Amino acid sequence: MPTSPTSPLRQHTVVIVGGGAGGTAVAARLRRARPQLDIAVIDAATDHYYQPAWTLVGGGQYTAAATRRALRDCLPQGVAHIPARVQELAPDQRQVVLEDGTRVGYQFLVLAAGIQLDWDAIEGLSETLGKNGVTSNYRYDLAPYTWECVRRFGGGTALFTQPGTPLKCPGAPQKALYLAADHFRRRGISADLQFCTAGGAVFGVPFYAQALDRVMASYDAQVRLGHNLVAVNGAARLATFETVVDGKKQRTDIHFDMLHVVPPQSAPAFIRASALADANGWLEVDKHSLRHVRYADVFGLGDCTSTPNSKTAAAIKSQAPVLTENLLRAIDGQRDSAHYDGYAACPLTTSIGKVMLAEFSYGGVVAPSFAADPRVPRRFYWWLKKSFMPFLYWHIILKGRNWPVLHRTREYPAGVPSVQP
Repeated sequence: MPTSPTSPLRQHTVVIVGGGAGGTAVAARLRRARPQLDIAVIDAATDHYYQPAWTLVGGGQYTAAATRRALRDCLPQGVAHIPARVQELAPDQRQVVLEDGTRVGYQFLVLAAGIQLDWDAIEGLSETLGKNGVTSNYRYDLAPYTWECVRRFGGGTALFTQPGTPLKCPGAPQKALYLAADHFRRRGISADLQFCTAGGAVFGVPFYAQALDRVMASYDAQVRLGHNLVAVNGAARLATFETVVDGKKQRTDIHFDMLHVVPPQSAPAFIRASALADANGWLEVDKHSLRHVRYADVFGLGDCTSTPNSKTAAAIKSQAPVLTENLLRAIDGQRDSAHYDGYAACPLTTSIGKVMLAEFSYGGVVAPSFAADPRVPRRFYWWLKKSFMPFLYWHIILKGRNWPVLHRTREYPAGVPSVQP
């Protein structure tokens, strides 16, 4: 008998869409808790990347190859891997539709699909990426070119951009500037450094933004707020920004010798087009339980969700245990019990050898793991960023192992301390 168009060709108890940090961590935690649980991960990728280190690659402090491993080696044994792309979500039928039309049925769905990088939203960008001094640490193949541009920079104007959309690792755009600026200073290279952001501040949490303003000033970097990159002419070395003056949009061209671009970003198209999306296209989950607000059999974590936290790998570290506990309780017919507080962290590499470790929870509440004032860049945090955090990622988070909760709300003096990047 032929299969009905709405009948799944395969069925699993838990289907996870996305084999990145969130999907792999949840699969591993579920596997540890219930070794016989039927789990499948859908992801067309063959490789898994430790993306937080790409900033270090662009600063000449890490090798790109060290950030990549085979996805199959990262997924836990006993978890099925479906190497395909998702075309559509059909939550009313409890099915995921793949690009070839295959339908995968589930009892519970976990969406950890990451974020979509919209390179083509900037006119001319795709044609010039990787040449003409135009680069981005947001791609594995381009991060080494960032370092090449920095090494070969002989002076002139270096632009670093940030879009107005939500983005993964919101501190990464300025981290690229700091590492480049430190390299230029050490070698006595004169540079007109400009940080062009579509936002109204260099960082979303004022407590840290005030300190980061001082870091920018220490490098004599000009901060251009409200500047949204809309076009790039690589051959002419021109970047076009859109600004709003007296309520009217206008365009400004800035010449560059080096341009580091962070593209606009959005939820994956198959989420935006589904009944699971909110008005802005993000997976609409309860910000504490990580369960969908309308579909009780759907959970989500990471960059694709509507949770109002910073989109960082550190958020996954806190989200994965919460989601896993609530999902297991749902399988057992019990109510949610675990609670995500919005924790995220951004290790801001203010120079080669020092990091400002920004940690915070929902509402921009300062929640460091250490008692020392987190606005002060420290060498110890550089070691955490470069050596310990990759270990934590590969061997603790992705393996589904427990890690103690160290962060908590702390109070610090209102005045910004002396900042030496």
